[in-house]
Amino acid sequence: ASGKQVAVLVPTTVLARQHFESFNSRLSPLGVSVKLLDRYTTGKEREHLLKSLKKGTIDVVVGTHSLLSNSVRFYDLGLVIIDEEQLFGVMQKEHFKKLRLKVNVLSMSATPIPRTLYMALSGLRELSIIATPPVGRVGAETYVGPKNEKLIRTAVLREINRGGQVIYVHNRVQELAGLFEDLKKLLPEVSIGMAHGQMGKRQFEKVIGDFYSGNLDMLLCTTIIESGVDIPRANTLIVDDSQRYGLAQLYQLRGRVGRSNRRAFSYFLYDIKNFSAQSKERLKALKEFSGPGSGLRLAMRDMEIRGIGALLGSEQSGNISSIGLYLYHEMLEKAAREILGKFPEKPEVEETIDTEIKGIYYDMVIPDSYVEDSIERLKIYRRIATSRSVAELRELYEELSDRFGPPKKEVKSLFEVARIRLFAHSMGIRLIDYDRNSEFIRLEFKDTRGFETLNPGRLKLIYNERESSVFIYGIEPNSVMKTLRKLLSGDGKDDF
Repeated sequence: ASGKQVAVLVPTTVLARQHFESFNSRLSPLGVSVKLLDRYTTGKEREHLLKSLKKGTIDVVVGTHSLLSNSVRFYDLGLVIIDEEQLFGVMQKEHFKKLRLKVNVLSMSATPIPRTLYMALSGLRELSIIATPPVGRVGAETYVGPKNEKLIRTAVLREINRGGQVIYVHNRVQELAGLFEDLKKLLPEVSIGMAHGQMGKRQFEKVIGDFYSGNLDMLLCTTIIESGVDIPRANTLIVDDSQRYGLAQLYQLRGRVGRSNRRAFSYFLYDIKNFSAQSKERLKALKEFSGPGSGLRLAMRDMEIRGIGALLGSEQSGNISSIGLYLYHEMLEKAAREILGKFPEKPEVEETIDTEIKGIYYDMVIPDSYVEDSIERLKIYRRIATSRSVAELRELYEELSDRFGPPKKEVKSLFEVARIRLFAHSMGIRLIDYDRNSEFIRLEFKDTRGFETLNPGRLKLIYNERESSVFIYGIEPNSVMKTLRKLLSGDGKDDF
């Protein structure tokens, strides 16, 4: 109604076509011109479309990364809609702001990346949550385990025997042909199709069309179907090498099945030889949050695992969460004053607690069984990280005890490590490093004057003045925290 143009940016050609058909069917009867721009748009079609965009005769354009080309110019762009925003980089999402400063941006995602989520939770962006699933939608049952041919055959045949279809995801194009042959040998009675992004347009559309119409029982494909494929009869998903995927990707893939009122099944299979601790954490979270509308909670867990990234830079995950948005802003402002010398003097920011702790491995989390609300957990993490004194930590600990009951062991460990860090920082310790194999603790000071602040008691300390370090040998893993408490505070008691 305002005469502005709209750009709809999506990550895949499949989703672009689906959105185009939806927008076109609803808006064209109202006289709104809707066009599609993707890698399948021919040269002549593209040339005509770009001229029309520049003249303003196209109202809505739906496109993939093609929309980010410098050759795309708008007559009067007013709104950018970014679907599946977690699949785009920061610079890509900021591209349209370079074309026009006053452009409204609507980002949509079932699992926003940590940077975007934190910006929303911190008030830098407005946030709307659609927490209610469609009527009749049933969550997918999630299985996580090592790859097993017997399991694959059982899962596929069970789905086909109940009149459904199967999606099998393997994200290495060069291996798809070999896997396709293996699956045909494993499942000779099943009709299988193969699809990936390097196929020609006609061949790709034929395979997807055959699967959509029910001519194929199973589709072997890459993550090209991660967004946009909506096939109600597909109610079993198998993802192999699932340890290679990010949490948001896994969640999006699971969303390809269970899009009707029938129970869906998702199998996330991993290679046990390449199964890291972080992969285990991701898959554990995926299984834990398996109900409809669990995307936000899963995104919160992803943020806890990965960190929140650089708010003013291009990294979309990282470690700003260790200090929190408020302190980060103050540190940034202080640095800008020092460099530019143009800002009026303001009170100094409290010193950052920058002591690093390595080699001390405990379960240090706030489990959702203790604090159910994921946003509340994030706030508590931030308050612990930004505490400036042991007294402040104790107050927070007592507050949690009052609100949520006695803290669990892993919560106590979180507070205890925070307390150790505060003591160490006040004594000028830069690094606490524990070597489990050799069973020794190394304390690295900013300078040797910090040596005098230690309370060794009966502990035998070895000083290395050249490296400003102190070594304590013969410390078993289960006595590390007690040793540090006694050494740094003179008291081996556990306050938490």
